[in-house]
Amino acid sequence: MKISEKFEELKNKGEKAFIAFYVGGDPNLEISEKALSVICKHADIVEIGIPFSDPVADGITIQKADVRALNSGMNPLKAFELAKKLNEKFPNVPKVFLTYYNIIFKMGEENFVKRCKESEISGIIVPDLPIEEADSLYNYCKKYEVDLIFLVAPTTPDDRLKKILEKCSGFVYVVSVTGTTGAREKISEETKELIKRVKKYSKIPVCVGFGISKREHVEEICKIADGAIVGSAIVKIVEKYVDENGKIKDENEFLKELEEFVKHLKKGTKIKSKAKEKTVIKNI
Repeated sequence: MKISEKFEELKNKGEKAFIAFYVGGDPNLEISEKALSVICKHADIVEIGIPFSDPVADGITIQKADVRALNSGMNPLKAFELAKKLNEKFPNVPKVFLTYYNIIFKMGEENFVKRCKESEISGIIVPDLPIEEADSLYNYCKKYEVDLIFLVAPTTPDDRLKKILEKCSGFVYVVSVTGTTGAREKISEETKELIKRVKKYSKIPVCVGFGISKREHVEEICKIADGAIVGSAIVKIVEKYVDENGKIKDENEFLKELEEFVKHLKKGTKIKSKAKEKTVIKNI
């Protein structure tokens, strides 16, 4: 399913997008497939991280997840197989790969994007690829109809923002804070101003990540943006259940807690239903 189709579907339902991130292969391939299947039941779009040894945009929680996945033998080829399996079960949930350019470069840009198309990956996020060096990958993404999603930050000036939005498709990923990923306590006024600035120029949906960790955050973000992206808070659940050997201690409890959490987060995007609830209360 195309990302644009998912946003149109959500718009018709009066909902915003809940985008969930999980590292493929964490803590091993079998568990990650089960965890991602649980996530796909409730998330509108799913980001699958292809683990990398030097994830410069990620905080300690996701760095540890990458290490666990790499130690279990996860690699890009297994990530494509994982994506295929998930798409067979959940064809109406767009999947996005989040990875670093070194992995794409080593495989070859066209080969990587072609494999994404074959695995029904709808989009790619490459945090360490600047817009000035993205023409080649952008052209391959256009050729194979795979969205190339770029990040913008509080430090991105308007002229550069406009350049990014010219090539960005699917949605634009707004980094809510300067720094790396990781759960934070509240949404800053700086983030809200950034969202407004991006929406002023963007013709595609604007989604916000980095530090979104609670349903209250999701609700707050969805009042002004088109979607909320949650990563570290989900990965922390894996960390809670994994032992020193990288194995899940209680698989059933882990999957149960994971499902309850993502289901709870998704409720924060249902703007129309909340408005109806308020109307009913007023009428009573």
